Amino acid sequence: MLTTEHPMPRRPVRLPARGKPMQDATSDTPIETILFGAFDRHNFGDLLFPHVVAAMLPERRLRFAGLLERDLRPFGGHLVEAIAKQAASRDVRPFDIVPVGGELLTCDAWEAAVMLAPETRVRATIDAQPAWARDPAGWARANFGLPARAPYVLSKADFPCARRVLFNAIGGVDLAQRDSRMRADLVSALHDADDVTVRDATTQCLLEAEGIATRRLPDPAVMIAELFGDIVAEHAASEAVSSVRDTCPNGYLAIQFSADFGDDRTLDEIARGLDLAAASHGLGVVFFRAGIAPWHDTLETYDRARKRMRTPSVSLMTSPNVWDICAVIAGSRAYCGSSLHGSIVAAAFSVPHVNLRHPARGSTQSKQTAFASTWEDSDWPGEVGVEQIAQGIEKALRIDSTRLAFTARRLVAEYRAGFAHVVALTA
Repeated sequence: MLTTEHPMPRRPVRLPARGKPMQDATSDTPIETILFGAFDRHNFGDLLFPHVVAAMLPERRLRFAGLLERDLRPFGGHLVEAIAKQAASRDVRPFDIVPVGGELLTCDAWEAAVMLAPETRVRATIDAQPAWARDPAGWARANFGLPARAPYVLSKADFPCARRVLFNAIGGVDLAQRDSRMRADLVSALHDADDVTVRDATTQCLLEAEGIATRRLPDPAVMIAELFGDIVAEHAASEAVSSVRDTCPNGYLAIQFSADFGDDRTLDEIARGLDLAAASHGLGVVFFRAGIAPWHDTLETYDRARKRMRTPSVSLMTSPNVWDICAVIAGSRAYCGSSLHGSIVAAAFSVPHVNLRHPARGSTQSKQTAFASTWEDSDWPGEVGVEQIAQGIEKALRIDSTRLAFTARRLVAEYRAGFAHVVALTA
């Protein structure tokens, strides 16, 4: 849940300087670029995306929009407006829309509403699933102002003044499992888009089978060290981060997993694997949350895991600030977790990393495995089950540091080259 009980950022986030905004050829009014995505809720990757895309579009007049109005600035995010207001606006000035990334294709309106619900409304929103199932479009309109089954996949038809809609590094590995009406809506919206880039080969194959031309682009978070390394270094010195780091003088493993890993059997396996991995290298363990919206991470789950462990140095970094989270990952000896963006940020800082698979999913494809198989070397650990945590961390730690650094640089170059097309189209 979003709360204000946690430490606020000590310093404002400093983005790269922006130049003069581009002008509408028919007036003196600068053309706006609306960055749109799920950064109206607290999720690690979603909060990072608009920072990256804004930094990559320096000569633009930018606005930030989600499904609901939210102020995520206390957590290192943005002041976000509701995109439906733009759709209903009578302003005839042209603008561009850039959906900034993430697993946008397969998030339906009900799932979005649950993850956006305030604490007092979570249960009621979950219980509204039958109402949503009876009338998805009507339910979405009532809750978000747009009749979209997949509300983060904007249709250009809903925005008459949109000059261009440019989807940036989106994912949708479970697209084939969604219902036919939702897939039809998605295909229609993407056909009308001016540019579609996807972050993994699985999503690319699924969309191209539907006749949608795509380009492949790494996830925006590969740019975090390149663009915001100084900010992350500053937050590494903050009390929230330094206090947990100081409890692990020989270094630490950065560990994260969502609340659905919280059954007793799974926590027993996690604790056992972390104890083995930490003891093998004389390391401590630092737990952190990669998201505090509903269905994400909880302090209570980590506390239960910590009580099962024998490792002498086990800490919990409680700050939900996005830059503190980056700093904990960047300063670790290795990262292991269920958050895809935990792994991507670790990779950006050349930190060994391994994804953690939920026991209920078995070995089926996921956004984590899709991204790893698309962009990382085949002999890297990729993803492991909870019973293989120690082996996965050991394999990650054996990767030569020069290979990690080379991959980080390669992904930065890939993203810059691919995003240059977006820069040109919004000029």
